Amino acid sequence: MDRRSFHCSRPAALVLALAAAGTVHAMSIRELRTLEANEKDGKAYASYYLVGVLEGLRESVEASQRNGQKPIFCVEGRRLEPSMARSLYQTELTRNADSYEADMPVQLVMSGALKNSYRCTR
Repeated sequence: MDRRSFHCSRPAALVLALAAAGTVHAMSIRELRTLEANEKDGKAYASYYLVGVLEGLRESVEASQRNGQKPIFCVEGRRLEPSMARSLYQTELTRNADSYEADMPVQLVMSGALKNSYRCTR
């Protein structure tokens, strides 16, 4: 599945619409864990959020490259799909557990995951 074929379900569409409207704040690691544990569809909602964070970071890097800035990570033709978001996030938290506190934003973890997994080679 590539980025263009990613199917956006109703809950994901709601999360994306709220984010676009600027009414969603950056979720902390603790908030994401609470969402997963306490909501009926919490695991799915958390996954949608992680995909959104991944896509947002990717778009941000592409915009910075278009403006001539050095990117924080480089896909360089390697596979990076929305379905990989949770795995990237969990792997980063596991590998660098001492670096992250529960009140830090999920975006920070995902950014670290992308920097470590998609290092720039050029």
